[in-house]
Formats: sequence, C-alpha cells, structure tokens
Amino acid sequence: MSRIIAGAAGGTPLTSVPGSLTRPTTDRVKEALFSRLDAFDVISGARVLDLYAGSGSLGVESGSRGAGTVDLVEFDAKASGVCQRNADLVNGVVGRKVVTVHRSKVESFLERATLDASWDLVFLDPPYPLDEPALSAVLAKLNAHLAPAAVVVVERSSRSPEPDWPQALERFAEKKYGETRLWFAEPSVPDAVQADEAVDGQAEGAGSN
Repeated sequence: MSRIIAGAAGGTPLTSVPGSLTRPTTDRVKEALFSRLDAFDVISGARVLDLYAGSGSLGVESGSRGAGTVDLVEFDAKASGVCQRNADLVNGVVGRKVVTVHRSKVESFLERATLDASWDLVFLDPPYPLDEPALSAVLAKLNAHLAPAAVVVVERSSRSPEPDWPQALERFAEKKYGETRLWFAEPSVPDAVQADEAVDGQAEGAGSN
C-alpha cells in the first residue's frame, strides 16, 4: 500500500486506484524523487501541478511537505475520486485547502488555464500508451505556465526515449530506478539573456580591479 512518506501527514496510507487504470509511482521511487527535490529546495511554499495524477500520490506528498498549493489533474472518474479522498486527507491534516482536484483532460486543463496561472513544480506521469508526440505537445502547452525557476519532472518507462523537449525547456538531470526513469527539466535561458549576463559579469569584474 502506498503512503505519504514525510511531512505533516507522513506515514499516512493513501487510497490506491483499483485495478490497472493507472501506473502508480512506487514508494521507493517517490522517496528518491522527493529527496532530490528537497535538495533543489523547490517544495516549500511551491505552486505544484500534478498532471495525469492517478491517485494523486506525488501531489499530496508535496502538500504534506509544505507546498503552498497543489493542483491534481485527472480525467478518469474512478481515479479522480481517489484523488479527492487523498486530497481531503492531506487538507484535513494541514488544516486548510492545499490540494485541489480537477477532473479534466490534461490538454483541456492547460488550454483553459489563465495567462497568469503559473507553477513552480510540475509532475507528469503519463500512461504508457501516450506517445512521444502527444507528450511533447503537452510540454509545449505547459511551458506558458511555468515560473522562471520551475522544475518539471517527467516519469516514464526506462525503455521510453527522452522526451522531445520544447525549445523553451531544457533537461538538466535524469535518473533510472529499475523500470522507471525520471527526467528533470527547467525553463531554458535565451541566448541573448545569457550573453547579457556574461557582459554584466565581465563589467563587474573590471570594476573591482
């Protein structure tokens, strides 16, 4: 049985989605993932988006660990119901509505999101049948809603190729855990901005001599 690993609701069992409707992240992978995210210091106070949420395991773990807000997006009726039960559990422990469940297709949710909606941490754990072009299209839609220092985590089969990142997203790490591979990406810095920062750094160095 899956559980919340740490934070306010640490050790609490989670409701799982019945049958084989979803591919849940194992506690081993989840523990390794959140250890890395803690090292990145991106969870506390973060606006978190969990796409293809399944049971909502990754999103509610973030809520338990101090995220500011968490949005779980899941289209399947049974799975979204499980998301709601797990969200209610964490919200009850934390004492406020941290986690919100949206029953929606991922593409529709991102298309409806307002221009000022942005997230600091995004999880994508799409079902295996979702092909690479479809995943790439979702990443392209997501890009408009990322905070400048956002972290995007894509979970795929270890046999799947690296996602085809849109131009504005750049992979900075990846890790394989058995049959699972995690890809980490962040908004890329345009070449013009990098050049300006290099020039500014050279000017500061010249001024200190």
